[in-house]
Amino acid sequence: MKIVIIGGTGLIGSKTAERLRKKGHEVIAAAPKTGVNTFTGEGLAEALKNTDVVIDLANSPSFEDKAVLEFFQTAGKNLMAAEIEAGVKHHIALSIVGTDRLPDSGYLRAKVAQEKIIREASTPYTIVRSTQFMEFLGGIAQEGTVGDTARLSTGSLQPIASDDVADFVTDAALAAPVNGIIEICGPERARLCDFAARYLKAIGDSRTVVADPDARYFGTKLEDGSLVSDNHPRIGRIGFDDWFATTPRK
Repeated sequence: MKIVIIGGTGLIGSKTAERLRKKGHEVIAAAPKTGVNTFTGEGLAEALKNTDVVIDLANSPSFEDKAVLEFFQTAGKNLMAAEIEAGVKHHIALSIVGTDRLPDSGYLRAKVAQEKIIREASTPYTIVRSTQFMEFLGGIAQEGTVGDTARLSTGSLQPIASDDVADFVTDAALAAPVNGIIEICGPERARLCDFAARYLKAIGDSRTVVADPDARYFGTKLEDGSLVSDNHPRIGRIGFDDWFATTPRK
């Protein structure tokens, strides 16, 4: 098949492209730096010619509430229109577990808007909702840090390794559209504050982690189940220790 990956040069995109190429598929890694821009529409029609499957992994360059909503709405409408014109048979989008449970988050409101555009288009689709990536644990800890203390939520987290995400996205691309949502998560569940403390200890960071039920997670308060899935998720194979041992530190 010909498969176009929007955001194909990023963390998940590059790993997914490698997997699909090894299986014998023609893969186009589309991104603004390769001349394909879903926000402006540049290069879309040409890239999607004779394409069977589109995987949308693109992210907004800005996380400011208005900008991120505009990005996902504009890029989503441009992409779905181009797919209909090209006769694409399957659209896959990577989203986030809990998107519809945290309306105070501007970013997650934008992901809800993106999912709505996908559902309302005529292209068969699969939305893959993932828990947070293990690669983001450092950023999560930093978000709650003031001085030498990281004050972090006690809500549950079940982070997933990017290699597992790429495996699941690859599987979705080679399967029939579900015209619905698949949820994926890592094999271990614990409080967000405890995962962050575990990560900081592993990298030799001396910050003190304070467990705070009222601590904000990128601007929104978490309930215990806000970021985890109990909806029969597909479980990754890589736990924290294995991920940490095999992931190069920058």
